[in-house]
Amino acid sequence: MASNAAHFDFSGARILVTGGTSGIGAGIAAAYLAAGAEVTITGTRASAGDYDTDLSGYRYLQLDVENPAQVDAVAQAQTQLDVLVNNAGIALPSLGLDEWDPDNFVRAVNIHLISGFRLARGCRDALRASELAGGASVIGIASMSSYFGMGIIPGYGAGKTGLLGVTRAMAVEWGAIGIRANCVAVGLCESRMTSATIANPEWSAPTMARTPAGRHGTPEDVAGAVLFLSSSQASWITGQTLPIDGGYTVAG
Repeated sequence: MASNAAHFDFSGARILVTGGTSGIGAGIAAAYLAAGAEVTITGTRASAGDYDTDLSGYRYLQLDVENPAQVDAVAQAQTQLDVLVNNAGIALPSLGLDEWDPDNFVRAVNIHLISGFRLARGCRDALRASELAGGASVIGIASMSSYFGMGIIPGYGAGKTGLLGVTRAMAVEWGAIGIRANCVAVGLCESRMTSATIANPEWSAPTMARTPAGRHGTPEDVAGAVLFLSSSQASWITGQTLPIDGGYTVAG
């Protein structure tokens, strides 16, 4: 695969990436850091030292997105902010939980929709004060399940579908104060959350058969699009969702 020849300059920009300790979030955080930004990441553990990977280049904040008090505390810690990437999440079936159970359904929607809305609303004033070229940005990580039903993840899918709607609403409501809102809808991408799916041919083979690009996505594929959407080159793009799926959604 060819290396990415595009270069973004986020020198001095303040970025918050939730769930930035692994997978897609880690790829996005690393890309912003390489572009010169000051990057804050969140994770569920007490400190950055509790992870096996070296997170010393980042400011670290503990965040359980199911805990509204922690969500509010992370928002309040952002006195200056240019870009919020709402990435944290998990498909509960990967933990052996049935999302058709109403309580688990509610958990999934809270994790993937309500908590991200709460954090964005809490960060609004910090984002409003941004002087980033192209304006401040809220970036949501959507999914193929934002477009069509996947029976095993009704709650995850409902949350990711709702994310597109709340992103449009934020774009309309906050455009006048210099905040753009967009999503990337990610296909089957290599991460800790999807490792079991990718390893299971029953799930991954049909996806590959329908994917024109002929491969799974990587965190780097997602990171490039996120940096573009929050850059000055995308200053007239807001309220939109960009599929990053190797062509999956357009294939028959």
